[in-house]
Amino acid sequence: MFLYVGIFRWRQFRRWQNVSVTEMHMTKAELIQKIHAKAGLATKAQAEDALDALVETLTEAMKDGDAVTFTGFGSFKVTERAARKGRNPRTGKEINIPAGKAVKFTPGKALKEAVK
Repeated sequence: MFLYVGIFRWRQFRRWQNVSVTEMHMTKAELIQKIHAKAGLATKAQAEDALDALVETLTEAMKDGDAVTFTGFGSFKVTERAARKGRNPRTGKEINIPAGKAVKFTPGKALKEAVK
């Protein structure tokens, strides 16, 4: 009975989805193509150079500990993670997870409204 209900619900879930997994994300090549079209750049190579420069600049700024904010879009910032205890899921043994840094993205108001 449980297996039948599980399969039935999975089929319902799959029916409700209108997009495939490959349609749910944009590749770098597709992003470059859209930048090329919207910005009116002469070549896709220029669009790729612009995207690479943006990513490199963001990476350098966050490596230095700076926050980067695009008004309306959102902000990127580096946060400190404290050391903590965890469990190895395979063995169940307790392990120590060292302190580290993580990048956090907070969406801006305009992006939140556009996604709704």
